[in-house]
Parts: sequence; structure tokens; C-alpha cells
Amino acid sequence: MSVLSRRVSDAATAQIRRWVLDAFPREPAGVDYDAPPGDPGWFGPDSVTWRIHSDFPGMLAGGLCALMLQLLHPRALAGVYEHSNFREDLLGRLRRTTGFVATTTYASTAAVEQVIERVRAIHVRVAGSLPDGRRYAADDPELLTWVHVTEAFGFLQGCRRYCREVPVAIADRYYDEYRRVAEALGAREVPASEAQVRDYFQALQPQLRMDARSREVLEVLASVRLPVPLPGMSRDLFLSAGAALLPDWAVQMLGRSRGQQLQSTVAARVLRSVAPLFRIALSDGICARACRRVGREPAALMEWPPVR
Repeated sequence: MSVLSRRVSDAATAQIRRWVLDAFPREPAGVDYDAPPGDPGWFGPDSVTWRIHSDFPGMLAGGLCALMLQLLHPRALAGVYEHSNFREDLLGRLRRTTGFVATTTYASTAAVEQVIERVRAIHVRVAGSLPDGRRYAADDPELLTWVHVTEAFGFLQGCRRYCREVPVAIADRYYDEYRRVAEALGAREVPASEAQVRDYFQALQPQLRMDARSREVLEVLASVRLPVPLPGMSRDLFLSAGAALLPDWAVQMLGRSRGQQLQSTVAARVLRSVAPLFRIALSDGICARACRRVGREPAALMEWPPVR
């Protein structure tokens, strides 16, 4: 690499690091990822989950994909629509979700159990009725399963599209591992493989729809402001890259135009090309700290574990 190229790369990674940490501060709610030494948490360094969740571009784009899928489920959407301030603070909600995923993935066993109990207590208080009279509750096992599956699908596809190839056997192991979090929250019959996830989505489609509430939440999502040097570019890039991960049936249900789909194709190529810069810029991140906590080199996460 030439001196000029190195300077450009260093400047780019420094800017990436600054805006990522501004948008998503580390150690949410005081979680200490460095202690206690030797504690692997719920998954540990030999897990697929640690590897899938270790790259920021795939996780953020995958999380946005999950939000777009979630707004298609009227009962799952109702809890957010009627019991949160998403209109005024969608970024805060994204940060809380990011913190929950980071904690349950990489924190110590005690920290994971603490955050699980805290979220379960919040879910108990979120319940109500849709305009058509149907009841919903955040602790409904069916809704918990839906939210989990959309997130796991988004994270996996984000890793595949923007970070590295994921063999089917590794993907199956990821779904099987990561469902532990959903089940701890109260989900039941959580799909444990790619084939089961495909079947699950097919079975759920009759319950999904794009309605006025869905459109309102999508509009809020499309206008979210990230605290970064180029908010429009970063927002549009990641939202479009997230939409590129959607299954075909969801693209149709969301009514995405040809122009939007073309924009997603371009964004996906751009994000794939700059993903290595994110890895360099965030090399001392949460997953690296968790590795050090258990005496492992972070570089080990770049290799898939043997399939059992």
C-alpha cells in the first residue's frame, strides 16, 4: 500500500470509528465486557454466534432488515406503536436493541441473566388491543419468536452479504445456538435451522400485512437521524443495504419500487466494499474484549468452528 493510500485508509477508518462510537456508545447500562476473567457468557469463543455478531456492517444492516420485517406483523408492531416513543427517539430504541444484543452475546453469564430478567419485566407491562379487538402482549411466546427470528435472519444475512460466506451447516448452528436468548425471554418453538426459518416465514405470511401503522413506522425509520458527519449518506446506505437483505415476499409486501430495489443493489455493493474498514476501525471492540476475557485471540473469530 502506498503512503497516500495508507493515509486515506487511516483517515477513513478514523472517521468511521468516530461516528460509530458516537451513534452506538459502548458498554450500555454499565456492562463490563472485561470481567470476570474466564467467564464465556452464554455462547463463548467457540460459538458461531460470537462470529456472526462480530462485524458491525452486517449487524446494523441486518438489524434494519429485521425492523422492516417486524413492522409487517400487526400484533408485534402494536407494542412498539402504542408503548414507546419511537417517533421522537427511534435512535434510542436502536441503541437499546444494540445493547441488548451485545450484552446477551458477549457479556458475562451474570450480566446476561440480569438483562434477560430486566427485559422480561418490561415485557409484562406491555399489552393492549388492536383497533380490530385482537389482543397483544409483549410476552406472548408467538410474538417473541417472531421478533427473534426476524433479528437472527437479518444478522445472518447481513454477515453473508457484507462480511463473509456462511455455509449452510454454520447457519444452522447459528440459529440453533442463538435461539437460547429467545427461549429465555419466553419464546417457544423457535426455528433452529435455515430450513425451519424458511418454513416459519411461509407459515406466518397470512398474518402479515402492510397497513397504516406499518407505513408510519417505515416513514419514521426512513427519516432517522444518525449523529454522524454525513447523516443522509450513512442513513440511506445502511437502510438500503438492510432492505437488500429482505426476502422476495417481504420486498413485495413492503411495496418497494424498482428504483428502491436498484438503490439497495448499489448500497449493498458499497457496504460490502467498505466493510473491511469497519473491522479495522473497531478492532478493539466488544467482541475483542470478550475474547481477551477468556484468553483467546480475536483473530480466531475469523475462522468458522468445526461443525459438530
